[in-house]
Amino acid sequence: MEEDPDTYRILKLRAEILELGSAIRQLQREGLDDAAAQLLIARKRARLDHLVKTGSPGGHLNITDIRRS
Repeated sequence: MEEDPDTYRILKLRAEILELGSAIRQLQREGLDDAAAQLLIARKRARLDHLVKTGSPGGHLNITDIRRS
């Protein structure tokens, strides 16, 4: 059985967002500039929101949303 391409993209973006969140926390702990990572994570969150809202009839996929902690 083949997975829906939008579902795959959503899962991939979720994993990338989690990794970026971890990298941002590490940069902050070390007192380093995290502006580029913050911008990238914001863009990925926007892409994720768009995919979730437009990815299925009715506008919502059954994928857990990721929010900034």
